[in-house]
Amino acid sequence: MKKEKDEKNADPLASPVYERGDGAHLDQTLRPKTWDEYVGQAKVKENLRILLTAARERGQAAEHILLYGPPGLGKTTLAHLISGTLGTNMRVTSGPAIERVGDLAAILSNLSPGDILFIDEIHRLPKTIEEVLYPAMESGVLDIIIGKGPSARTVQLDLPPFTLVAATTRVSLISAPLRSRFSGGTFRLEFYSDDEIVSILDRSAKMLGVQTEKETLKGIASRSRATPRTANYLLKRARDLAQIEGADISDDIVSRTFGLLDIDTLGLHGPDRQLLRAIVHKFNGGPVGLNTLAAATGEEMATIEDVLEPYLIRQGLIERTPRGRVATAAAHAHIQNT
Repeated sequence: MKKEKDEKNADPLASPVYERGDGAHLDQTLRPKTWDEYVGQAKVKENLRILLTAARERGQAAEHILLYGPPGLGKTTLAHLISGTLGTNMRVTSGPAIERVGDLAAILSNLSPGDILFIDEIHRLPKTIEEVLYPAMESGVLDIIIGKGPSARTVQLDLPPFTLVAATTRVSLISAPLRSRFSGGTFRLEFYSDDEIVSILDRSAKMLGVQTEKETLKGIASRSRATPRTANYLLKRARDLAQIEGADISDDIVSRTFGLLDIDTLGLHGPDRQLLRAIVHKFNGGPVGLNTLAAATGEEMATIEDVLEPYLIRQGLIERTPRGRVATAAAHAHIQNT
């Protein structure tokens, strides 16, 4: 009896063996499967609906589509919905994964008519690969150079009609010739409202099988940075705490979860507040240059510029000026209260 009790209370992390259950691919499970389940991005959805419906009625492959916006807004989910709408298979890859022309040739030559090729983070596609992609997108042919020097020759392969759906977080890094070949349209995904995030969380909570109130979900939404991926992450962490406490997801559980994750009332994490404190306390509110700020906080300049600053600027906590970063009155007030 004592042995059974010890096994029940044993630390689960102490076991080297983990069995895959129903939650093995939880993010995939929470992903919307239909257009009605996909909350938000109304203009993008309507444009895609018209484009895809018209292509399907003509019996043709849809034109190439580029989706861009910050991480976690649903670009990959839209690609899956596009594939489902057209009723075709989808091949998934990413820009960094295609290192050689042969890699791209193998993918394109194995597509069936009407298939979707989804390339995530396409801005990281090597330039040599990008140039091979131009005729494939525009003319449906693949030009491959065999050999080197005077004996080199070009072999042209005809490709089946296909649709390239590409996603990127850095659209400015995509060359103009490549951007211009997305004839189906280039669509920017916007940040979500709190009400939209609450609707997403309500669906996710039901799929996770947890009990909670709408007001509690509003508390999660307010710190989700207007991003569904972040909102679902916070919900899952609250579910974990509620599970080991044997309780539903209440305001208290959510509050304790935020405390454990070091997330404050504005959704700021520890590094965010560290950056604000450096500007406010060490440099009297600024202006302070990026180099100096990186040295003061121990963060890389790229991390400050690409990861921390965008949300702080969106929240009106810092401003970029020609002389450097400046903390706003809202930042001073927030730092004083935390």
